Amino acid sequence: MKRRTVFASALTAAAVVGTLGVVGITESSAATTLNPDVSPGGNFNLAIWQLQLPVGSPGSPTTIQPAQLKGAGGYSNPSYFWTDKNDGSMTFWAPEKGVTTPNSNYARSELREMNSNGSAADWTLAGNHTLSAELRVVSVTKNVCVGQVHLGSGGSSTKPLLELYYHSNGDIYLGTENSPDGGQTLHYITNVALGAHFTYVINVTGNKINLTVNGARTSYSIPSSFNAYKQYFKAGSYNQSSSDSTSNGAKVKFYALTVAHS
Repeated sequence: MKRRTVFASALTAAAVVGTLGVVGITESSAATTLNPDVSPGGNFNLAIWQLQLPVGSPGSPTTIQPAQLKGAGGYSNPSYFWTDKNDGSMTFWAPEKGVTTPNSNYARSELREMNSNGSAADWTLAGNHTLSAELRVVSVTKNVCVGQVHLGSGGSSTKPLLELYYHSNGDIYLGTENSPDGGQTLHYITNVALGAHFTYVINVTGNKINLTVNGARTSYSIPSSFNAYKQYFKAGSYNQSSSDSTSNGAKVKFYALTVAHS
């Protein structure tokens, strides 16, 4: 019997299932359901996410666990992760200067997928796995990663399977990793004006990546070298530029965020 779990961004946010089993945001904006007077956990199901912040000690960014994030009174941070008082969006800020992980030169304010029991998500390529979002990028120096599928257990690689990038000129690219050893191929997707709302759906099923941005879908094959690895989703603001500036960076606002597995 197949297990199916769907975690929605807000209690009244709707989802639709397409021909590939892809869960996506409906045409009506989820922003109207967001409460600007609560922490992000009051509008979004953060019980299945861990938050990484661009602060902490060198090589060891501060992480906030699901139990701290969930609920209307959950964790927020006025500098890096908060609810916008004007529109209720879950807002992420990642400056160019910040604490990074040992395998990256870039700071991030980003969610990492977890299981409902508090353990780290780590799913196989088999099955149907979907990350859906409605968002807008309101500032970015060069480019920012707003969604990922990252390699989990199964080997020594610390690479992502894919990263979705938004550039300062509005261009959106999908970066797909050539192998667990590295090397990324960039695929141009579309252009969305800075500050404009857009939606994405990242679906992984078997050996295929299905990406939908603003309703237009493209597909990419996953090399067999990734078969041994499990995966997990990430979403937020993973800034792709670094400097000594704490005022330059990437601000990303989410209006819906949905994870589904079947």
